[in-house]
Amino acid sequence: MRIAGWSFGKSAARLAVLPAIAILGCAMWLMLPQASDAEGHSTATSPEVTRVTQDTSGNDDTAGVQATLSSPAPSTASPDANPAPAAVAPLDIAPPETVESAKSSLDGLKIISQSWRRGGLGSKALVTFTLRNANDYAVRDIEIACAFKRRDGSHLTDRRRIIPDTVNMRSRKRYAGMLVGFVNVNANKAKCSVVTASRI
Repeated sequence: MRIAGWSFGKSAARLAVLPAIAILGCAMWLMLPQASDAEGHSTATSPEVTRVTQDTSGNDDTAGVQATLSSPAPSTASPDANPAPAAVAPLDIAPPETVESAKSSLDGLKIISQSWRRGGLGSKALVTFTLRNANDYAVRDIEIACAFKRRDGSHLTDRRRIIPDTVNMRSRKRYAGMLVGFVNVNANKAKCSVVTASRI
């Protein structure tokens, strides 16, 4: 029994030493020099090839091998080949106050009075309106757009019509009972406005 107990104690001591050896091995492995993650990424993604030089000492046999990374060689391309975006001279842009916008032919052209009624068994919209041209030039091919609504004000439909006529400068012209299209029987209100016109 004593021999068995002694042999059992010896194996227990061996088992206790194994974790200590494992911990010591891990500590030594962690203390070894390794390339950091940043160096690994920089060398893997860098387009330029780095040069590794080895410095060995002939006098000392126990001296370790030292590896040094040389800095990448400076680029031989001329600085003018790839100019910086900040070096580009800004374009000359006139201030907004000095830019003159082109005058539209619609600036002085508008409908000053309008009304509408039904025609053709109640399905056609006949609009009566007066156009005023306050411009210093005549206009023609005037397009009007009329929006029809229900009694409660909700939008129902839109209709457009081009008037192949000329309105002289600084004048008014009345159009009575002009057909702008078919409308829904629920339409109760209409509002027309000038959309386009050609300058003469």
